[in-house]
Amino acid sequence: MDALYAIVGLGNPGAEYARTRHNIGFMAVERFGEKHGAVWTNQRKFEARIAKVEAAGKRAVLCEPQTYMNVSGRAVGALIDFYRLPVSRLLIVVDDADLPFGELRMRGSGSSGGHHGLESIEERFGTRDYARLRMGIGWQRSDLREITGHVLGKFGAAEAETLEQMLKRAAAQIERWIEVGLQRAMNEFNGAVNAPPKDE
Repeated sequence: MDALYAIVGLGNPGAEYARTRHNIGFMAVERFGEKHGAVWTNQRKFEARIAKVEAAGKRAVLCEPQTYMNVSGRAVGALIDFYRLPVSRLLIVVDDADLPFGELRMRGSGSSGGHHGLESIEERFGTRDYARLRMGIGWQRSDLREITGHVLGKFGAAEAETLEQMLKRAAAQIERWIEVGLQRAMNEFNGAVNAPPKDE
């Protein structure tokens, strides 16, 4: 049997959180799924929405935890345990308020950076060594806006074009990660979306 990959977008369930900055992980995984004919189902055993696709000649399970962000590790752990996947075949797609809006940064490990979803996953697995694709949603610590209001706010009309480019590029980077691995996916796609993909 071919190796199975797991791509998990982080976000919060419910209509009130749809299209918010904190849910860009959901949006990116959904965009990737659209390219591959994903059909989503709610699966109680995972506390998540799940879809299975084939991409780059390999199988992948897509996951959107429905546990709320702060306990994402519960759903991710159930998924990984059920499919007996090593964390080396797990990719978490997540918002990052410390990255400029429009920037993508894939890494093979790292701290949670205060992100509660990543903290929950780190606690569940006891390691920081899993791949994550951080999607910049921008926030300046000097802003008068409080960060919770920023991340839970919806994208504005002025952000629509950059958001679209981010989702397209993230979907391409996810596919590249499945196809050729972490290092080349990082080298070719990390950076601002208004920059062209890098040559190998």
